[in-house]
Amino acid sequence: MKEFLCIVICFFANVGYSQLIEANPENIGMSSERLERITELSKEYINDFNIPGIVTIVSRKGKIVYYKAFGSRDVQGEDKLLKDDLFRIYSMTKPVTAVAIMQLYEQGKFSLNDPVSKFLPEFNNLKVLNEDGVLEDVSTTMRMHHLLTHTAGFSYGFSDDQVDIQYSNADLFLSENLEDFVNRVAKLPLKFQPGTRYHYSIAVDLTGLIIERLSGQSLDKYFTENIFEPLGMKDTFFRVPKNKRGRFLTRYRYDIKNKKPVEYPANPGQAYSDFINVSMFAGGGGLVSTAMDYMIFAECLRNGGEFNGKRIIGAKTLNYMTSNHLPPSIKGIGRGESPNDPSISATKFGLGFGIIDNPNINSVIGSKGTYSWGGAAGTIFWVDPIEEIVVVSMIQLMSSPWSLRNDLRVATYQSLTDTYSD
Repeated sequence: MKEFLCIVICFFANVGYSQLIEANPENIGMSSERLERITELSKEYINDFNIPGIVTIVSRKGKIVYYKAFGSRDVQGEDKLLKDDLFRIYSMTKPVTAVAIMQLYEQGKFSLNDPVSKFLPEFNNLKVLNEDGVLEDVSTTMRMHHLLTHTAGFSYGFSDDQVDIQYSNADLFLSENLEDFVNRVAKLPLKFQPGTRYHYSIAVDLTGLIIERLSGQSLDKYFTENIFEPLGMKDTFFRVPKNKRGRFLTRYRYDIKNKKPVEYPANPGQAYSDFINVSMFAGGGGLVSTAMDYMIFAECLRNGGEFNGKRIIGAKTLNYMTSNHLPPSIKGIGRGESPNDPSISATKFGLGFGIIDNPNINSVIGSKGTYSWGGAAGTIFWVDPIEEIVVVSMIQLMSSPWSLRNDLRVATYQSLTDTYSD
C-alpha cells in the first residue's frame, strides 16, 4: 500500500499537479463560521438577482480556506454549476499579458522608455483628434510605459465621442489576426496626447502583438509555454478545446428593462465574443479559464512570481508592476473592467493592475497595496499582500448592475480573526 501511494505521489509530482492545499481556516487566522457569509451572499445573489451561478475561492498564505460553487450552469437551472466549469474571464486576461510582456522586459527585449513605434512601426504617423475635432500631430513620443499604463491615447470604442465612433466603425475585433488589428488601429486617431491621461483601452491587445513580435511566437503559444504549462494551468486558453466545450458556460447579459439575465449569443469570428473559432488572440480579453486555474496564477503573484517551485517572473519585477506608475497629475482611475465606476474606483495603477492606495477612500474594507482586476462578465480577483489573501470569484453576466465585488470584499474580510495590518 505504501509503495502504491509513493507511486501516486511521484506521478502527480512529475506531471506538475498544482491544485492548492486546503486548510482549516482557524489555523491561519480565519473563521469557518464567518466564511459561510460568502455562501449566504452567493445564494442571495442567485435567488434575488437571477445570477445563474457563482464560484468563489479564497486562499490565505497559499492555502485554500473557501472553495464553493452555487447555482446552475444556465438560467433554466437544469444543470448544477461545477467548480471546474469554464468562464470567459475577459479583462482578467490583461494581468496575464502584463506578466508575459514583463518576462520579455526581464530578458532585455525592450525598455519601458522605448518608443512603441520601434515595435509597431505602423504607428509612425499617428494623429490626435483634439477637443475641437481637429487632427493634430503627436507632440510626445508614445513609449512602452504609456502603453502598459493605459496612458498612450488609445480607446476601446465604448462611448459616442468622435474617436470612439471611428473605433466602432473600424470593426477592430473582427480583425483576422493581430497584424490586421494593428493596421486598422493605425488608421484611427488617438484620443489624447500620450502621457496626459489614463483611459482604459485596446493597449493590452496591442501589447499582445508586441509579445508576438519580440518572441517570434503566437500569443497563445507564448502564454502556454511560458505561463500556463509551468504553473499547471490546464484549463486556460484562447480557444476552448473540443473535448472541454461541455464545460463552457452560457454567456448572459442583464436586461435592465425586464430585470433578468438574457442569453448573449456569440458573434462568430469576433474577438472577445467567439472563443471557438479564434484567429485573433486578444491579450486584452480573449482568455477562458476556471476559478482554480486563475487562483493558481493569482497565488503565483502573491508568492512573488513563483508557484510549486516554478518561477515565471522575478519578485522585484512583480513588486515594480504592482506599485503605482501614474504621475500625480493623473488621477481617478479604477479597477475591474469599469475603471471609472466610483463604487469600485482605485486611485493608482501599476503595470496591468489597479491598486488600492487608500481603502478608506473607497468606503469598502480592504488593505493598502491590494491589486486586482476584473472581467466584463462579472469575474474578479484580488491579491492582498498585507493579509496574504487571494480571492477569485466567477460569474458569467454582462452588464451586471450589482455590487457583488464590493459585497464579496466585506464577506471575506469580516471572516478574519487575525490581521497583519497595523
